[in-house]
Amino acid sequence: MLLHSEFMDMQFYIMFYLIVFFYGICIGSFLNVVIYRLPRNESLIKRASHCTTCGAKIRVIDIIPILSWLMLRGRCRSCGEKISPRYPIVEALNGIVYVVTFAVMDFTLRSVLCCFMFSVLICIGFMDWDTKEMDPILLGLIGVLGLPLCILSALPEEVKAGLPEFVVTPGDTLLSHVIGLFCISVPFFVIGEVSGVIARKKFGMDLRRGIELGDTLLMAAAGLMLGWKIAVASAFFGIMIAAVWGVIGKLRGGESIFAFGPALVIGIFFGALFGEQLVDWYITTLTYDPYAQ
Repeated sequence: MLLHSEFMDMQFYIMFYLIVFFYGICIGSFLNVVIYRLPRNESLIKRASHCTTCGAKIRVIDIIPILSWLMLRGRCRSCGEKISPRYPIVEALNGIVYVVTFAVMDFTLRSVLCCFMFSVLICIGFMDWDTKEMDPILLGLIGVLGLPLCILSALPEEVKAGLPEFVVTPGDTLLSHVIGLFCISVPFFVIGEVSGVIARKKFGMDLRRGIELGDTLLMAAAGLMLGWKIAVASAFFGIMIAAVWGVIGKLRGGESIFAFGPALVIGIFFGALFGEQLVDWYITTLTYDPYAQ
């Protein structure tokens, strides 16, 4: 273990997690730019941060993550228009996610890549909530983040033994990543296709698929990066969350149709942190023989 060591004192942990949270909220500030601009096909880098109402350029002092929104009391300095609380929420969320990730997974290459993946997932989740669509670039980015883990998992065991502890994930295999690519995405694709055919036959028109193609690609990318155990657990968490959202929406008198992406995003987060342990426990429970000597 790299972080969770008896030689590390409390001051080290406090400083480490404060630094992690600081970097997290700074990256979260950029995530807000991605969430707002990418669906509108606006450049992420060419134009400086500006008020979406009056267009005034935002001062440097007014783009400090979380603090600036609080100091401005959630209003633009130039026009006084309200600034959505989503901005500090996304910043704080990204910082908290980074801290939780390192606290649970330790400080390794896998946890660092997972932090970047979670940042991408935050963008995907909010954008899907707003537009009911997922950007293929962000989905592809998750797959790219998984390539180092796939390459390392394919190395011979004797080579892995000579690598630093930071780099190696014990028990990780290339087969797990390959199965993870297909084990959830293929059933999702089949369900989407079949539900689309049924909808066309029943209603005579093209309706939304039961599971959209973006959701399928999301689980394919996440499964490739994290492996089949985490992919299965992530899908389980995501489906349970979506079911609860659907029931709540129905009870409140609204439609039970909603974006599945945010539920899957949350599911992948919990799956990445706890999914492998959950699946191992489940398999052990199924195969346990109380009469075995």
